[in-house]
Amino acid sequence: MQIGFRAFCARFPLIFLFSLGVLTGCSSLPSAGPSVDDIVRQSALISGAGFELISITPNVNSVLAKRKADSFINSFGDYRLSIDPLIGIGDTISITIWEASAGGLFSGPLLTDRFSTGSKSATIPEQVVGRDGAITVPYAGRIRVIGQNSNGVQHSIERALEGKAIQPQVLVTVVRSVSNSVTVSGEVANGARVPLSTKGDRLLDVIAAAGGVRTPVRETFIQLTRGERTARVAMSRIVQDPRENVFMRPDDVVTIIRQAQTFVAFGATGRNAEIPIEAETVSLSQALAKAGGLLDSRADPAGVFVLRHEPYEIARQLADSGRSLTAREREPIVYHLNVRSVDGMFVAQNFPIFAGDVLYVSNSPSTDVEKAFQLLGQLLGPASASATLYRVATP
Repeated sequence: MQIGFRAFCARFPLIFLFSLGVLTGCSSLPSAGPSVDDIVRQSALISGAGFELISITPNVNSVLAKRKADSFINSFGDYRLSIDPLIGIGDTISITIWEASAGGLFSGPLLTDRFSTGSKSATIPEQVVGRDGAITVPYAGRIRVIGQNSNGVQHSIERALEGKAIQPQVLVTVVRSVSNSVTVSGEVANGARVPLSTKGDRLLDVIAAAGGVRTPVRETFIQLTRGERTARVAMSRIVQDPRENVFMRPDDVVTIIRQAQTFVAFGATGRNAEIPIEAETVSLSQALAKAGGLLDSRADPAGVFVLRHEPYEIARQLADSGRSLTAREREPIVYHLNVRSVDGMFVAQNFPIFAGDVLYVSNSPSTDVEKAFQLLGQLLGPASASATLYRVATP
């Protein structure tokens, strides 16, 4: 005896209703991520979308070509110190004073030996410039030295000793300069405060003085903090462009950072992984090839997306004029590309991929239908076997 469709539905109503729900509610099926329609629908919600959806076109590529990476020369200029660095708080100074003849304040007494005139000089012990910006010189009192060079301090001491010492001549030597130094830390052999020389030192000079970097050049970024401003530039760019090797300034902080250059690929690609960027520039077409391409059985060629946080100025040029951005430093942008057409493939060749980008390929709509029928088959298989047993057992 065969069991009919109505009889099956009557005997197994829960299986029938669940199967019907699976076929009509494909959106509830497991998926690697949102579909094209999901992303477009979410971007259409002006309030709460949180991102801007931009179709990749030649005009978009031309805007992105203007995207400027951080630059030391643009951020700080090619600042060069004066030939003679100025004295600051914390510097250690040594002073030697000569007099024209013996018997003065800083010279020994005149000896009876006619062939000896006695000592004519005295060296004052090393002292650190105090918070008041001054040092102490015997018989001259507190001499303000901050903001002056060695020659200026020498003249100040000589004027203060006029009429007290015998034609004094002064030599001022900066033994250790704390105020004219750069702090180097991070991925370097020896982090330290590197004193600046009188000729002026460039960025790579102070890094070399700290022992050099410990990381591969391709993965190394140099962060320079000067005052309240900070910029980060890839070391490979500094090596290639001598203009980025700027002169250092007192109290600069140089931090060496190791940062792997990678992008993330997931969805309907042949390789879901964090993929290294091994070249100076990588296009979207190259990134898709590194990710194993689009899976024939799953991928939707019209659903290639790149997720990125763009600088505000770039986002402002790309965003729809009808929508207002939040004026954040970096805006979330979702770039959309359709590679069903040859034009899309050409556009992908000129679209740049940056470190930190997320490359996502959505599933084809037919994939959800196929999953639904597979799930339905798994559900109906036991029911069909039960129906067969029922038919056999029934006389």
